[in-house]
Amino acid sequence: MYRSTFRTLNVYSNLFRHKSSLILTRNVPRVLFNSPLVIIQRRNYVEDVKKQPVKSPLGSLINKETNEKATSEEEEAKKQREASWRTMKLTLIFFGVSFTCLGSYLIFVLGAPEKDRDGKVIEDDLSHLPLWRQYLMRTYRELDNYRRLIKEPSRDKLLPDPLQYPYLQPKYTLVLELTDVLVHPDWTYNTGWRFKKRPGLDYFLESLHGHYEIVVYTAEQGMTVFPLIEAMDPKNIIAYKLVRDATHFTGGHHVKSLDKLNRDLSKVIVVDWNPNSVQFHPENLLKVKRWEGADEDLSLVDLSIFLKTIVDNNIDDVREVLLYYSKYDDPIEAFREKQKKLMELLEAQGAKKKEQEAKPRPWVPTIFSRKQF
Repeated sequence: MYRSTFRTLNVYSNLFRHKSSLILTRNVPRVLFNSPLVIIQRRNYVEDVKKQPVKSPLGSLINKETNEKATSEEEEAKKQREASWRTMKLTLIFFGVSFTCLGSYLIFVLGAPEKDRDGKVIEDDLSHLPLWRQYLMRTYRELDNYRRLIKEPSRDKLLPDPLQYPYLQPKYTLVLELTDVLVHPDWTYNTGWRFKKRPGLDYFLESLHGHYEIVVYTAEQGMTVFPLIEAMDPKNIIAYKLVRDATHFTGGHHVKSLDKLNRDLSKVIVVDWNPNSVQFHPENLLKVKRWEGADEDLSLVDLSIFLKTIVDNNIDDVREVLLYYSKYDDPIEAFREKQKKLMELLEAQGAKKKEQEAKPRPWVPTIFSRKQF
């Protein structure tokens, strides 16, 4: 008790200058203790002391090293930013100068007027313009020609004019896709790229020879197509080969440009599995299933029968037939089913006719039924 009272008095004596007081009472209205509000002030003072950092020689040294390290890191980061900005400026200047020199060279070369053998300038429709404008206009024309060379077919007539009498010119033109219609590309680690010939291809080509003008039209490169067709068609039944330079590139697809085929489109049939390849003329498309290399596939045999049926019926506009079969996912299978039903109907009609002929006719006596002796 004495020890506790001593501590309290010690606090009072140090903080007695505060004017506010603390009154302690019990349940009855009797004042037990009345003193300045020094306990709360003492608590706040202790908390403030705890918040203040402890200063010591070791702590000061650590803080100094930390501040120096942070300062050096900031200076190093600043130097790196400045070096990066200098590198970027030099790169931009380099590319700017390079593009300027390249553009000037293109304008000087592509925009120069044509000259004859003697070195004299050939006048054109731009010769009356100022010199700088002449060069710019000629450069624009040349660049546009290169763009059209990449995007559009390389020529206006992809096929020569039809043969005239007495030469044989088939009435219909059959345009075939090469990849996954006639052959299937396959790649292995040991052999690299190989092309698998579709079963029934020889029969397909020979059965249509003379009835159709057969054209292979594909987006593959010529260096791949020409030797491949020579190997799979030794009899040269395929009349023409059109490759990537004959296609129209649009929307990320190489499209077959039938407008420049130089043939009557009412007599043109395109056999392909990809509708995007014939998006300009979908009415001429006979969409078939993509061949994945199965050995048991005989779709070309059924396709040849379908195409020969068109020839036998002398169809004036093949687009009407193709439009009808376009509603089927597999038009060759649909044709096979219809042909089967037709054969069954013909067989039923033939059997009924034979049955009627086999029945005995009733005898009617006439003077014309007597035998002559």
